[in-house]
Amino acid sequence: MSEWNKKRDVMHRYDLTAHIYDMRYAEEQTAKIEAVMESISMEKEGLVLDVGCGTGLLFEYVSHKAKAIVGLDISRETLFQAKKHAKKFANIHLILADSDNVPLKEDVFSHVFALTLIQNTPNPLKTLNEIKRVSKENAVIIVTGLKKEFPIQTFKRLLHDAGLDVIALKSESLKCHVAVCTKFFH
Repeated sequence: MSEWNKKRDVMHRYDLTAHIYDMRYAEEQTAKIEAVMESISMEKEGLVLDVGCGTGLLFEYVSHKAKAIVGLDISRETLFQAKKHAKKFANIHLILADSDNVPLKEDVFSHVFALTLIQNTPNPLKTLNEIKRVSKENAVIIVTGLKKEFPIQTFKRLLHDAGLDVIALKSESLKCHVAVCTKFFH
């Protein structure tokens, strides 16, 4: 399947299920988000990018800890749901875009979240490189990988190949691996 066909399939699937996504997955996503938030610290002046933001479940956890949050997703319908979450906060901006072609400048974000994203991309390494591009030099980059798609060694190798140093890794009692990373330089 071509890259665009896979992206179109993902977009279509999320467009169809956006209205019930929170009901079906909020508990699982909340556990993942809480595992992440235990592992990081955030400064109020930081800029946050939530790549593949979906319905915006992360917003509640980070909106009061960041200057601004950009939520980006390929699905119009999930962004419509995210807009409902974002209305509670003044510092959230939403963009309909592809995670492999983020329409933003380089070296902007202090924190980038890629939760439930890479298993939905045709080329996870390309996606991670794009995430790295928009991240500041000392950024914290949080990536999750579904265990059934990414055995732990495959997940670690992918992060390494993308030029990410894993500073914390959690997997217990979750359906995914949660990695807190920074960029490394050769």
